[in-house]
Amino acid sequence: MPRYRYQCNKCKEITTAFHGIKERYEDCNKCEQKQTMEKLLSTPFIIKKEIPNNLDRPVGEITTEYIEINREILEQQKEEARKKTHEPT
Repeated sequence: MPRYRYQCNKCKEITTAFHGIKERYEDCNKCEQKQTMEKLLSTPFIIKKEIPNNLDRPVGEITTEYIEINREILEQQKEEARKKTHEPT
């Protein structure tokens, strides 16, 4: 559901409302005046995703690298767990 910002013409209260595109938010909850809310212009919220430089690598190569990195992390976690439980290696 889209997010809209409104300002009351009477008390100048700014409110954020979530509603459908065709719906309107007209009544102020603060001063309780009817049909005093005016929609404010707002900038769209965009999530910028960083694109990796290695998109031309084969999927199998990327998968193998991912597995190896996680295998190393798992071994480190196992070693830390052994030290905490004082198990012989």
